[in-house]
Amino acid sequence: MADPVPPEPSPAQDESRALEPVPPVSTTGTHLRTAGKALVNWWRAVTIQGLCVAVLWLIGLLLLRVPLAPVWALVAGLMTLVPNFGGVIALLGPAFSILVTQPSMVRLCVLLGMYAVIVVLDQLLLQPLILKRVTRVPVWASILAPIVLGIVIPFWGILLAPPLLAVVYAFRRPRPTP
Repeated sequence: MADPVPPEPSPAQDESRALEPVPPVSTTGTHLRTAGKALVNWWRAVTIQGLCVAVLWLIGLLLLRVPLAPVWALVAGLMTLVPNFGGVIALLGPAFSILVTQPSMVRLCVLLGMYAVIVVLDQLLLQPLILKRVTRVPVWASILAPIVLGIVIPFWGILLAPPLLAVVYAFRRPRPTP
């Protein structure tokens, strides 16, 4: 008995096979591109976060009539790059400005309250949501990782947690299927 000859594929089947993607080869260059893209996305997220924080500070400082409000708002936006200490550094300029120009404990207390609201909004709302949207890092991870890494590597852990999360989740993300 002769082996049956398999039927020849139709032209439509040949075309579908030709369109099948070749699985990507995992190379160092691919890994570097993935990590680089994750860091660029993290930088975008931090830039958006800084812009949002600067706008919040500008609104508050203009309402309080603090001298040089746009400058202090710009400084506050840039200080979002410095985790934990950036907010305090951003507070020093407006507080000094209030105390020097028109010393008023009421305005200073309102400034401190505004600082507290902005920090809570930034750390618990803006940063996790923007990181999730731009870098696809889950909210729980963006809150928990700086705490854990801050305990494991006290100073550097807090600074390195957000970009490390972006890179880790870039490698965890499943590859797109056609």
